[in-house]
Amino acid sequence: MAQINLLPWREARRQELKKEFLVTVGLVIALAVGMVFLANQVVGGQIETQKARNEYLSKNIKELDKQVKELRDLKKRRDQLIDRMRVIQELQGNRPIIVRVLDQLVRTVPDGVFYTSLNTKKSKISIEGVAESNNRVSSLMRSLDGSDWLAEPNLDRVKAAPQFGDQANTFDLTVKIKAPFTEAEGED
Repeated sequence: MAQINLLPWREARRQELKKEFLVTVGLVIALAVGMVFLANQVVGGQIETQKARNEYLSKNIKELDKQVKELRDLKKRRDQLIDRMRVIQELQGNRPIIVRVLDQLVRTVPDGVFYTSLNTKKSKISIEGVAESNNRVSSLMRSLDGSDWLAEPNLDRVKAAPQFGDQANTFDLTVKIKAPFTEAEGED
């Protein structure tokens, strides 16, 4: 049999396969690095896009917060104006009533009775005064009860006041303000 030496050919083939393997591994590594780089670029771009969106939203949210604050301030000012208008309307509406009530207070005071203080709270008037006698206080209460604009006089305190006279008394009483009933109101 003939002797053929295949070792150099095998060695060359091995070297060629090794070279192909290394080139393939190099190409796979380069492709993998390229894919990682590409994926990094895509994800980085998406992150930057999302950051830009978030920044845009944050900026618009701040602007909307300012607008909401302005709206709240405007609503608060509006409510304050409405409250002021309501108070003014009540004062305008109550002006004739106050004049009538004060007129009735003057008309119902009998001789020998003097007011020292008048205080109003809502629809009640607190009266402090001096009377020459208990009979004068009783007469005042009857006059207040008979008034069309005043009702329910209530005597809170009577105290002797010798500095004003032998039978003089100081008194505190409260009376309610009421508007008289008219036919026009009854028809409504």
